[in-house]
Amino acid sequence: MDIEELETFVEVADAGGVSPAARRLGVSKSIVSRRLARLEAELGVQLVARTTRGAALTEAGVTFRDHAAKVVAEIEVARETILPAGDLRGRLRIAVPLSFGPTQFAPVLAEMARRHPLLHVHTSYSDRFVDLIAEGFDCSIRVGYLPDSNLIARRVGPLHGKFVASPHYIEGHGSPETPEELVAHEALMQGTESWQVTNGDRIATVQPQGRFKADNGTALAVAAAAGLGIAWLPDCLTDDYVASGALVAVMTRHPPPPAGVYVVRPPGQYPARKIQVLTELLIECLEQDPRLEGAGR
Repeated sequence: MDIEELETFVEVADAGGVSPAARRLGVSKSIVSRRLARLEAELGVQLVARTTRGAALTEAGVTFRDHAAKVVAEIEVARETILPAGDLRGRLRIAVPLSFGPTQFAPVLAEMARRHPLLHVHTSYSDRFVDLIAEGFDCSIRVGYLPDSNLIARRVGPLHGKFVASPHYIEGHGSPETPEELVAHEALMQGTESWQVTNGDRIATVQPQGRFKADNGTALAVAAAAGLGIAWLPDCLTDDYVASGALVAVMTRHPPPPAGVYVVRPPGQYPARKIQVLTELLIECLEQDPRLEGAGR
C-alpha cells in the first residue's frame, strides 16, 4: 500500500473533494483521482462517493480514514526521526494574518525556507478566521487575544497596541476617559469582538459598538485616520499615523493589556518538527527585532 495513496485519501476525506485536496497537495486533480482509484482497487472497496458537490466518505471510508490518518502521522514522525539533525523536508501549510503578515512574518518564513531547502513552505495570507483542521493547515500564526478552543497555542512574542482616534473625531465627539465612556463612542472593529482595558490592577471587558467594520487592520487604521471612530490597533499599524499627527492615543489611563503572537496547531500529542522549528525561529526573530512586536491583529 503506497503512502502517497494514503496521504491523498486523507486529504480528500478532510477537504471534502478531489479539487480542494489537489490544491492542498499541490498536484493535479487527475493525479489525486488516480491515487484514490488505486487505493480503492487494492482494498476492494469504495472509500469515496463522488457527488456534484464534491465527495462524501462511504461507511467504509469513514472507518478507514482514522486508521489511514494515524499511519500517515506515524510515517511523518518516522521520516523526521531519520533525517540528519536540522534537516526538514515535506510540506508546511501555514495560515498567516494579512495585516502586516506579508511584511512582518514573510521574512521569517523566507528564512525558514532558506535554511531548509528540502522543505516546501505554502503560506495563505488572510485576516479571516481559518479552520486549521477543515482546511488542512499544519499551523497558523495568530495575534491578539485568543479565544478558547481545542487548538494548541504557543506564545512566541508580545503584541503591543493602543486605542486611537483622529483629532477631527475627538474635536466632534470628545475623548473617552473611562471604560464606561468608551462604549458610548463609535468603534471601528473587525466584527463583534470585545475590547479589553486595564482598570487599576484588573482587566475589564467592554462591548464596543460601531457602524464601520473591516476584516483587515490596515483598513481600520485608514478609517480611524478619516475620523470615523476609535480603533484598537497594534503599534506597528499606527506608529506612522501617530508620528504625523493623523491619529492620537486615547484612553491612556486605561490602555489595552498586551496581547500576543501565537503559533497555533491542531490538537495532537506532539507537534511536527517543522512546527517546532518555525516556533523557535519566530521566537528568535521577535527577540532580535522589536518592530515585530506589533506585527498584526
